[in-house]
Formats: sequence, C-alpha cells, structure tokens
Amino acid sequence: MQTKKTLRVGIVVGEHSGDLLGSELVKSLKNENDTDIELFGIGGPKLSELGLKSEFNFKKINVMGLVEPLKNFRELNKLRKNLISLFVDKKIDYFIGVDSPDFNITIHKQLKKNGLTKNIQLVSPSVWVWRQNRLKHIRNFIDMTICLFNFEHEFYQKENLKSIHLGHPFSHLEKGNRQVIYNKYNLSADKHYVSILPGSRKSEINNLLPTYIDFIKEHSEKYSNYEYLIPAVDSSSMKDIKSMVPPSLPIHVHKNCSNEFLSVSDYSIVTSGTATLEAAVLRCNPIICYKTSFINYAIISRMLKIDNVGLPNLLLGSRIFPELIQSDCNKQNLMKEAEKMQQGFCLDDYALKLQNLLLGEGFQETAKTIRRL
Repeated sequence: MQTKKTLRVGIVVGEHSGDLLGSELVKSLKNENDTDIELFGIGGPKLSELGLKSEFNFKKINVMGLVEPLKNFRELNKLRKNLISLFVDKKIDYFIGVDSPDFNITIHKQLKKNGLTKNIQLVSPSVWVWRQNRLKHIRNFIDMTICLFNFEHEFYQKENLKSIHLGHPFSHLEKGNRQVIYNKYNLSADKHYVSILPGSRKSEINNLLPTYIDFIKEHSEKYSNYEYLIPAVDSSSMKDIKSMVPPSLPIHVHKNCSNEFLSVSDYSIVTSGTATLEAAVLRCNPIICYKTSFINYAIISRMLKIDNVGLPNLLLGSRIFPELIQSDCNKQNLMKEAEKMQQGFCLDDYALKLQNLLLGEGFQETAKTIRRL
C-alpha cells in the first residue's frame, strides 16, 4: 500500500480575514488527493484548528502604512528571519503568504533561493493602485498570486504573471434573521440601527473611532430613535473599543458579529477595507472612511493611481457609495452622508451585481492549480 505524501506548508497570516482565507485554502489542499499536511508559521484561530502552532501572535505583523512598519523594522525583521530559518529547516514544499505583502516578500525572496519551495501569495498586493515597482519582485520570487477580484487577475495576465481568480467568500454572503439577532444581542425592534466598523487594526481604531464617536454624539442627540452597533474582530479589539466609548451613548459592542449587526442596520459607517464590501453585499450601504497619520497620507496620496479607495466602488467602476478620506472624514460630513442614507438611499441592484463580480474559481480549483505548479 502506497504511503500518502505529507505536504509541508509554511504560512504567514497577519489578520483575521487572512486567517479565514488561509484556513480555507489549506483545507482544500488537504482534500486534494486526501493529502496530509504539516503546517508551520503564523496564523490565527482558524489555522490553529487545522494544527498550526503559531510561532507568535499574528498581530505583531499587523501594521499598515509606510511609517508604522519603519518604526517597528527591527522587531519585524527579527521575526521574519526566524520564520525563514524555520521554513528552510523544515524543508517546506509550499510557502503561502496571506496578504501582508511587505512582510512576506522578503520571505518569498529568501525561499526562492533554495529552489525547493513553491511560493504562493494569497491576496494580491495593491500593485494596480500604487507602488508598481513591486511587480519585479512578484515576477522574480512568487510562483503564483491568488487574486480575490477578477480585475486583479486581469492585471496580472496583462503583465504575463501567473495568477488565478479565487473569488471572494462574500459572493455567498446572506443576511441574518432580524428577530434572532434582536433577541441574541438584546436589541429593541422599535429602534433604528447604524453599524460602525472602525477596522481590525489598533491603529485604525485609534485613528477613526474618535471621529465616529463624535458623529454618534451629535447624531444621537438629533435622532433619539437610533442606536449604534460596533462589531469587534476579537476580544482584544473589543477591549480597546470599549475603553474609548462613553458609557452614556447608546452603543452596543460585541465581537465576531459584523454580519449580524450589518443585517439589522439601516446603513453603516465603515473604515476602508474588506468590511466595506461586506456591508455593501448585505445591503447595509456603507459610508466609506479612511484616515491615517499626516506623514502616511502625504506619501500615499502622491502614489495613488486611482480615484476611489473603497472596494465596492472599485469593483463597480464608479463612486456609488460615499467616500470620506483624511480631512473630509469628520463628524459634519458624516452627518450629511448619514442623513442622505436616512432619506432612502437604496442600492439593492448594486449588491447583487457585486456578488456576481465576486464569483471566481473557488478554493478547490485553486488548490488543484497549486498542486500543478
């Protein structure tokens, strides 16, 4: 009887959304030819369930912008070197870098030198938006990029780079049952709700939640029939959020409930990122916000090659949902956009179009393509 080959897979994940994507890909690789897999590297709770013993807390590499990574360069570089040594020592067959492209590209580069590892980047870096000089690194060190969106895949094809359009899990997203959600979180059916999604990173919460709270103070005074729902990605984020929220305001904070909160809300205020797409697909029209440090924005804004930053707008090819960027992200503008939403801003047709745009090859077909590399 032939013994099954065990695949050795190195993986690096920097946030919860990547942990979910990475775990689904690993499960599909395991199902392909009923393969045993040994996992090494960094991940969150979903990958831990599959047997990964994370070398350190994945939040340590969850930094964004240009300035923050530079501030933490020494620590990040040390962590990266340790991971490279681990992957080389374990003679991994595949390295899967999930998002976090600036952290992962050096790992791709070093592993490519040994010639034993196939390098996969799950979630494309935003080379179609800015810093297109990164294409040369992708060309030289990455065997395949797995794209969530078809326009990314088409971009790679034009550059003659190996990629596949995986699609996005939100293509099958559905609203939760309103009454069940009311009961679960002790919400009144007589109230109206606004979901506030401040982001998953501590820096995002620090940059944007104070502005959102200023908006809530003013909005709740004017509209007493509204309450505000803030879903946190985990216990740590929930603690940070609760420490910033005045107890006098009608705000509900819970973890792991973005789908449920968005399902019962009239509209949402969402920090730019994947959550904007979740809100749009669930027909909880997002006001898309982005704010970073002055230095970060001064550098990034000069490199941007697009007019819209919100994922739903990028996919639809037009600014359908409002975007409040940097200095425009203030309580006055939030009030204006919120009142427009309350006047009956309805975009159900766009939600359906978005879900169709998010369909792709799927995890199982992607796993088959990886095994053929």
